[in-house]
Amino acid sequence: MTLDFDEVAVEDLSRHFGRRKALSRISFGARAGSIVGLLGPNGAGKSTLLAILGTLLEPSAGSVRYGAHSAAVAGAALRGRIGVLGHDLYLYPELTAHENLTFFAELYGDRHPRAAADRALARADLADRGGDPVSSFSRGMRQRIALERALVHNPRLLLLDEPFTGLDDASLAALITRLRELRRDGAIVILATHDLDVADGLFDQVVMIRDGRMVERMQGSGALRDAYRSAMEKSR
Repeated sequence: MTLDFDEVAVEDLSRHFGRRKALSRISFGARAGSIVGLLGPNGAGKSTLLAILGTLLEPSAGSVRYGAHSAAVAGAALRGRIGVLGHDLYLYPELTAHENLTFFAELYGDRHPRAAADRALARADLADRGGDPVSSFSRGMRQRIALERALVHNPRLLLLDEPFTGLDDASLAALITRLRELRRDGAIVILATHDLDVADGLFDQVVMIRDGRMVERMQGSGALRDAYRSAMEKSR
């Protein structure tokens, strides 16, 4: 089954863990060719929301629609259109960069996985290091390989959880450039971050969450730190 979509709609989404409300009635939408920022303090519910969007968790109430599709109905075909990069980079350190990317391309059913790995290494600007084990890479290099691992199957929706953490200036610049390329190419990128200064000007839409509730939603991301501080103060 070939599946595609050009928007994601989150509608009155809630997730409870026993008596704890991790998310409560979150609603927003994201269209192809846009980058959405999820902002909020630790424990706000950002990672839980990303897990639901990635079909790793089911909501307690509300829904997520991927165009005309739902996770419950579309299943594996939908997951094949989603890429995820979280705190765990899901790379095998003893394997080379090329072997890692080839493995994941095979996992997604690519008919030419080695060629897909070659293209991914070129996009990461690491073609000359493809034969080196990932264990020998810097944090920034591993992050670049992990991003291409999440993109090797050309997903429509990319979910990123704190992707800027621990990166030097050169790696940050490379990541931001890659994200803008993805937006230009029609991906939907939803990104959770604490790094407001790095993200300022990157987002087309910002969703701010505190204690599982959406406290602000704004278009664009200029003067992001001031807007975030104001939203958090109003939500106390």
